[in-house]
Amino acid sequence: MTEGLSNLRLIVDDNGFKKVADISKDKKIGMPNGHLDPEFLRNLTPGSSFEFNGRKFYVFECGIFEYVMYKLKRQTQIVYPKEGYYIMMKLDIGPGKKVGEAGTGSGAFTVCLSKAVGPEGKVYTYEQREEFYNLAMKNYNEGKVFDNVVFYNRSINEGIEERDLDAFFLDVREPWEVMERVREALKPSGNLGIIVPTVNQVSETMKSLIDNNFYIDEAVEIMTRRFKINPERLRPEDMMIGHTGYLIFAKKMI
Repeated sequence: MTEGLSNLRLIVDDNGFKKVADISKDKKIGMPNGHLDPEFLRNLTPGSSFEFNGRKFYVFECGIFEYVMYKLKRQTQIVYPKEGYYIMMKLDIGPGKKVGEAGTGSGAFTVCLSKAVGPEGKVYTYEQREEFYNLAMKNYNEGKVFDNVVFYNRSINEGIEERDLDAFFLDVREPWEVMERVREALKPSGNLGIIVPTVNQVSETMKSLIDNNFYIDEAVEIMTRRFKINPERLRPEDMMIGHTGYLIFAKKMI
């Protein structure tokens, strides 16, 4: 296991403030009411509370969810946790699995896949744009739990190196153009997950899946609605994260 997340702390308060801070660096941590010395956090046990400039805060270990949502630098739309963990369940991703991914984007889902497959598993991720490739590697190195990801700076249109992968996840603009490549990389009965933002893309993708001898298991959209943390006046928050993508799941047939 690598350092990664162990250097990070989640700081929260009762008013909705959330921040992930790197305690391995000496740079002061910006808070809503001043700048906090990281040495102070290094001496606190996660799960503690503390007073800072007249305001109460809580400090916790940083998990993958917090890292992705509050720390990871992004230049692209990411796979949100509300889809991410459903995707991993549907693709049966767990310890020891070999998983392909394209495109990497900012690397948010890559970090999640890496943790899910564990030290005996492997993630192979493809990103054709160099600026995204560099950012994804930086984000992965900051938030990784295991050293188990192989990065490629190229499009899968140029071919996928791996064969007999257990699962593959596609987050590209035109997935139908690479379906044949993905089929070659998957093992028989291997799982494929795809995310696209529009219904037009869903239709084109489904046609391509049928043409390439995949069994289409499901097309789904996931929404979440949070509740205000007030036991005496419990009701949903005024704003919610609605549409972020359509998911399509399929299995490779012989």
